[in-house]
This record gives sequence, structure tokens and C-alpha cells, in this order.
Amino acid sequence: MALMYPRIDPVAVHLGPVSIHWYGITYLAAFGLFMFLASRRLRHEPYASIQGLGAWSRKDVEDMLFLGVLGVIVGGRLGYCLFYKPEYYLTHPLEIFAVWLGGMSFHGGMLGVIVAQWWFARSRGRPFWQVMDFIAPCVPPGLAAGRVGNFINGELWGRPAPDDLPWAMVFPQSGSMVPRHPSQVYQFLLEGLLLFVVLWLFARKPRPQAQVSAAFLIGYGLLRFIAEYFREPDAHLVALQQSTGLTMGQWLCVPMVVAGIALWVWAARRPQPVPARP
Repeated sequence: MALMYPRIDPVAVHLGPVSIHWYGITYLAAFGLFMFLASRRLRHEPYASIQGLGAWSRKDVEDMLFLGVLGVIVGGRLGYCLFYKPEYYLTHPLEIFAVWLGGMSFHGGMLGVIVAQWWFARSRGRPFWQVMDFIAPCVPPGLAAGRVGNFINGELWGRPAPDDLPWAMVFPQSGSMVPRHPSQVYQFLLEGLLLFVVLWLFARKPRPQAQVSAAFLIGYGLLRFIAEYFREPDAHLVALQQSTGLTMGQWLCVPMVVAGIALWVWAARRPQPVPARP
């Protein structure tokens, strides 16, 4: 009695020869959510208390979003090519630019965003970790929007589920009628909603600089690691999971969690900068 995937048309609107896909709309929703939340983050400390030349403004949010979009697209695409299909793209290098064929990596996108925000911090003369702590709580809702897009596309389905699981779902795109875990929903709830609530509440109070960023790395890494147990590995990466016991996503989360723990300890021990007086 498993649920059947509803077969949602991935194209939301047809405008003559132009097709607007739901997945693209979820990306726009992610960027809009970031703008909304970051505008409210300006009211949190220490950003609300910084006055004068170094004051934070909506223009900063807009610039961070623009650079972040570039980082997500470039880093996400390069990360997918390097982490998931390096042999293929080494022999088909021009297809790296064929983003319309699909293939984006969260971990690559995260590295792209880090580089983009490093550039923003350097160009504005702001502490890098102050910038990263600002954006960290605003990211998970965008990740949740992306998982909605994955579900609409009927991709990244889960592993076979127990027969008695009430919400098990059949994804015909998987090539079988086996009931599976709706892993896109799990990731929506874990990496999206749960991580957002935890980070948003944690970041509302003053924290040692870099500790909010550390919480994001640890939180996302652990939650994604757990979700990967319910997500079917890509066909070309099944051998990795069978030989090592971990999926590629889990292997990429391990250094993320380790880096987060190290950053948390470093942030707690380092002398904190003295807040600028108005």
C-alpha cells in the first residue's frame, strides 16, 4: 500500500519556446528566502550595533547574495564534476559548461560560496568570520527549497523501504516499483527546517566569532550523513558505497564535521575582537 509518486510536470510554465522549470523556481525561492532572512539578521548582534563607516546595510546583503549566487553555480557545477564524475568530465571537458544537463554538488557550492564571501569580506574590509556567521543561519531554507525541486523532478529518490513504512513511496523513475524512502523529504526536514531552527535560535545571541559558522558545518555534516543512509547512491557510485560502507556524500561530510569541530574549539579559545563603539 505504498504511496505513488504523483508525477509532477517539471515544467511549471510554457511561454512559447521557453520553458520555466520548477527547479529553477526553487532556486529563485532560495535566493528570495536568503534576502528576507538576511534583512532580518541585520537586527541581530553584533551587526545591529555596528555604526559609522563599518555599519551593515541592505546593500551588503544584496552584494553577498549576488556573489553567493555565483559561488553556488560555479562551485556547485565544478564540485559535481570533480567529486562525482571526474573521469567522465576529464574526457568530456566541454560538458562541464552544460549546466542544463543537470549535476550540482552542495559541497562544491559551499566551497564556491566560501570563496565568494572571502572576496566580499576582503573588498569591504570586514572580518571574514563575521561575514560567514552572518550568512550561515540564512542558508538552510534555501537548501530546503532545493529539496522541493528534487522531489518535483522525481530525482535523488531513497533506498528500498520496509514494507510497513506508512510513507514509503514508489518512484517509477527508479526503474522499479519498489517502495522507497522519500529521501528528498527527509533532507528537506533535516538539512532545511531543523538546521534552520537550530542555527537561527543559536545565532540570535552573541557568540564567539566563527562559532555560528562552526555550528553550520557540524550540523549540516551530521544531518546529511544521517540522511545518506536513506538515499539511493548514484548508479556510478554504488561500488564506492559497497567497498567502503559510506556513500560519496558521507565521505564529503566527514571533513566538513571535523573542520566544524576544529573551528568551534578555535573560536572558543581565540581572543575575541572588541566591538566598535558607535
